[in-house]
Amino acid sequence: MAEMQEADESGRLADNIMHFARLLRSTGMPVGSDRLLNAIRGVREIGIGNREEFYWTLFANLVSRQEQREIFDQAFHIFWRNPLILEKLLGAMLPTVRLEDEAEQQELSRRLTEAMAGSQEKEAKNGEDDQIEVDASLTFSAEESLRDKDFDKMTTSELLEARRAIAHFRLAIPEVSTRRFKPGDHGQAIDMRATLRASLRNEAAIPLRHKVRRRRPPPLVFICDISGSMSRYSRMFLHFMHAVTNDRDRVHAFVFATRLSNISHHLRQRDVDEALQGVTGAVQDWSGGTRIGSCLKDFNANWSRRVLGQGAVTILVTDGLDREDTADLGGQMERLAKSSRQLIWLNPLLRYSEFEPRARGVRAMLPHVDQFRAAHNLNSLQELVTVFGSTSSAGSFAARRGLMTAS
Repeated sequence: MAEMQEADESGRLADNIMHFARLLRSTGMPVGSDRLLNAIRGVREIGIGNREEFYWTLFANLVSRQEQREIFDQAFHIFWRNPLILEKLLGAMLPTVRLEDEAEQQELSRRLTEAMAGSQEKEAKNGEDDQIEVDASLTFSAEESLRDKDFDKMTTSELLEARRAIAHFRLAIPEVSTRRFKPGDHGQAIDMRATLRASLRNEAAIPLRHKVRRRRPPPLVFICDISGSMSRYSRMFLHFMHAVTNDRDRVHAFVFATRLSNISHHLRQRDVDEALQGVTGAVQDWSGGTRIGSCLKDFNANWSRRVLGQGAVTILVTDGLDREDTADLGGQMERLAKSSRQLIWLNPLLRYSEFEPRARGVRAMLPHVDQFRAAHNLNSLQELVTVFGSTSSAGSFAARRGLMTAS
């Protein structure tokens, strides 16, 4: 603790905690600016005289789920210079035989090591021109493993591969009838204007001209949660939203945590890096708290009439964990559902087979959605194609009703 006391005396303790939070964020933990500020305030309150109190203060403010505890513990002892834990981490990287229950430990160590290596590994790779040989017999199994792997457990290289795959995703949205007509040979409606024009050119008889309704894909609206608990998933889904936006017209994208932000014009950039850079600069509440009810109220009041016309399909991406009072959440979801041709809810928590809608926010939202699906890996995103191919939501209503009854 002597080194930490010297850092505090020189006014660098807050900077060190900020760098520690960045390390956790680079491993995939959703550490937002609000959690960082709370951690700094907590450390200033208790002081840094006791290492155990310092550990638990950071733990209470930076860790949001139980499964994050192991990687936090490793990162803490490495960042704050505990050589014994560092030796254990390096030992875990050696090619030794291990039991199945140690697989998760090694995965966390690998993610932490990649995060700490950072730019040094990239520079080393750029300086090498070694010939790479690919074993074609392993290609298929590696691809299948990547498609089934949870975004939250992917390494940096795996995330890059997943983003490349997402860039080629396309949504086959069925066309729907619009209010406008076009000339048709066997339509039920008579096109009076075309018929009158044809009668002027034919004096013997009046040929009837028909018309049929035009068909086109409906508008598509994304509303994506970017709060702390959704950090890794929402960033991957932004790549999916960018791919869809550049593949078709009439796509509108919104993100929210504590406030609602329209990012549609940023995602229309052809280059994905420029698009996400614009989104990052425009949105101020990344990895913050969650105010689903307030943000949906803002959308319904200010945006629904602009973007939900002509039978739009709405895709809501969130875990449903609202920090606010959920009294008005059900009403806002009902209004959103009635304004949409189809309301699809993608929830990463559905990756757990034992998931039950016990949270108040989830129970308030669930009765108003047409499709309730997981969104945690490449396969779950690919399954959206079958969702849009469905012309009826009766099955989804039945499944949702059964889920509510079981809970």
